[in-house]
Amino acid sequence: MKSPSSLLERLRNDKEKLRYWLARYVATNPSVLPSVQTLISAAASTDRSSIGAALRIAEARCTSTKPDASRKIRDFVQRIGDLNVQAGYSGAGDDSSSVQVQSQIKGPAQPARSGALLEGEWKTKLANPFKPVPLPN
Repeated sequence: MKSPSSLLERLRNDKEKLRYWLARYVATNPSVLPSVQTLISAAASTDRSSIGAALRIAEARCTSTKPDASRKIRDFVQRIGDLNVQAGYSGAGDDSSSVQVQSQIKGPAQPARSGALLEGEWKTKLANPFKPVPLPN
């Protein structure tokens, strides 16, 4: 990233693109982190939370293939000390990790409800697709 501010100028009104472009840059080459520091100092507070989310996405992409890069990104965010960046970073992690944690907490899968495609004792009989769906009480 030669000019971090050019990225902000190009993607100023599109937070999603900013998030994913930056995540791709950082995940591909974590040595651009000093440029991200410059980007953070030039960014508005709403952009800073997108930058934090981008860093979280980049860290997640690197976790299995490049653990050292993942650690560098995590350490970088902790050193930053910008609350907006850290909020975006934390918020981006909530989406994927909370789903995984909730599925682990619930334990085994719940039995299929009456809207299942197969019926019968051994689930070999095709259910009537036109049968009215029972409404919850």
